[in-house]
Amino acid sequence: MYRTVSLAISLVAVAFAQHSALPQCSPSFNGTIGNGTAGSEQQISSTTLRIINATDADQGVAVDADHFYSIDNFSITKHRKATGQPILQWYGGEDGAIIHLDGGVVINGTLYAPHSNYPGLPISSSIEMWDVSTMTHVGSHPFGIYRGSLTWVDQNPVTGVWYGAFANYDRIQTGQTVPYGLTMNTQFVEFTGPPNWEVVRSWIFPEELYATFSPMSNSGGSFGPDGWLYITGHDASAAYVLKIPGAGSVLIWVATIDLPDIAGQGIAWDRSGGKGKATLYGISRASRQVVEMRVSLQTCSWMEHVTVGTILGPGEFVDTSQD
Repeated sequence: MYRTVSLAISLVAVAFAQHSALPQCSPSFNGTIGNGTAGSEQQISSTTLRIINATDADQGVAVDADHFYSIDNFSITKHRKATGQPILQWYGGEDGAIIHLDGGVVINGTLYAPHSNYPGLPISSSIEMWDVSTMTHVGSHPFGIYRGSLTWVDQNPVTGVWYGAFANYDRIQTGQTVPYGLTMNTQFVEFTGPPNWEVVRSWIFPEELYATFSPMSNSGGSFGPDGWLYITGHDASAAYVLKIPGAGSVLIWVATIDLPDIAGQGIAWDRSGGKGKATLYGISRASRQVVEMRVSLQTCSWMEHVTVGTILGPGEFVDTSQD
């Protein structure tokens, strides 16, 4: 019995040491990605649990305790989560006010969906809202001409703070002569949340991540039950884990997750079961399918303070005259 207990304690200690050794768990970690070179970030695998046919799985997906919602440009279908059965569809029509939805998140019975006039000019965005019990459209917050095309919004489950991203693109759209805003102008923002949705802080992505997005942009984003930010590009079969820096305005890229059965677009963490049962939902737009995946969570706090700089005493000063 004592040997079993000792072994269990040893295994826990080893696991804790391994988790603590992750660069992003160190209070002194403030690099761009890993040790500063592309590919040095933590590499994480995933397990696909199931794949469900869903006609509206073209732009993204949202999920709550009992249902998931496949999302197309101007239509949303509500499915039973247990079986995948479609039970209600909201349809806006090709000539309706809703032009280009990009995913969504369900908070307290309301589906919040980012919306834009992509690929039209001038670029404009809004947040659209539905009552998921009836799939009735119940609200809209227009940003008008602003920071780009709003592609995702979510509320951090640990802090309660709302965030989102305004995307811009290197691609030159049909009938246009200049890039659609330039990918490097894509921004991650902190909102005050409903009802005013004011931007109070904003950050940019690491240069290497912009290169991964180009010629498209950041398409999806969702906070895990661990409180960390998970985002996707437009095409890549991967998600990227990011951290807010202790200083400056460039996000820290800490991990890349291999997601072989999706290709970018909107994602949504199912946080209804807590950390132990959390799964990540995404889509395969080519096959019009919703994909549920198991992904290992981060093991330290996303908001943990990051040490910036070093305090030096007499005799330790760095000579900066040659810098």
